[in-house]
This record gives sequence, C-alpha cells and structure tokens, in this order.
Amino acid sequence: MTNEELKTSIGIRLPSAVMEDGSDFLTINIEATDWVSFAQHLRNDASLQFNFLFCLTCVDWKTHLTMVYHLRSTIHRHELVVKAKVDRINPEIETVSHIWRTAEFHEREVYEMFGVKFLNHPDLRLLILPDGWEGKKPMLKDFEDPINMIRL
Repeated sequence: MTNEELKTSIGIRLPSAVMEDGSDFLTINIEATDWVSFAQHLRNDASLQFNFLFCLTCVDWKTHLTMVYHLRSTIHRHELVVKAKVDRINPEIETVSHIWRTAEFHEREVYEMFGVKFLNHPDLRLLILPDGWEGKKPMLKDFEDPINMIRL
C-alpha cells in the first residue's frame, strides 16, 4: 500500500489524526486516548496488518512528551510512524504489549528512562538501570547527574 493509500484508509478510520509527509515514513499524530483502539485497528485490519512494532521511543520537548511508535507490515511491506502527545508531569498512556509483544520491553525502557506509565502493562519495572534508579527518569532534559555532569 502506498503512503497515499495509507492516508486514505487511516483518515477514514480516525478522522482526527493529523498526518505528516516529507520523510520515508508516513507519520500520524493522534490523541493518546485513541491509541489502543487505533493500534488494534492497525494490527487487525486485513488491508493494513501492521504486525511488527520495531521501535518505540519517547521525546522530551520540555513542555510535553511525545510517544513515537514505528510499525511495519511484513505482509504488505508498508511502514508507519504513530506519535501521541502525553503530559510531562503525569505521563500515562495505555500499553500495547497485548497487541505487539515487542512493546513489552520497549515500554519498560521508556518507563525507566522517561517515567511514562503504561497503563495495564503486565510487568512495568526497571529494565536496564540498577536498583535505586526507580523514578529518576535520566532521559528527561532536566535530569541532573551529579557524578557524570556534562553541561552544554
């Protein structure tokens, strides 16, 4: 499916989505509250079948956080980026680990690095950082590390 065909299909399903062009990936900006139902549609619709979540990350804009999901259909060979804005003070979004198993580890990493709470995640705990780092959110732009301080 071409990006234009993806835009049409997604626009029908989620008219509130804002689409961006200009890169290799078609990018869709959605409301965080729409994420789980939209994700299920992306995974289960026969014409879309986004069956592989290959990257999940977060961006700190200082005023808010943006969740970024990279999806691929290994069947139809099309790709999509989905972005959802979340609150920086109380960042929460529903998990999609029950839709794409790869999300389970990616969400744990974003949880420990940015503090995003993935609601209904089956095992939301630190993934990489050692004990004692709970709640420190080292990837937020205002994080200060007194031992390895680098000022730009």
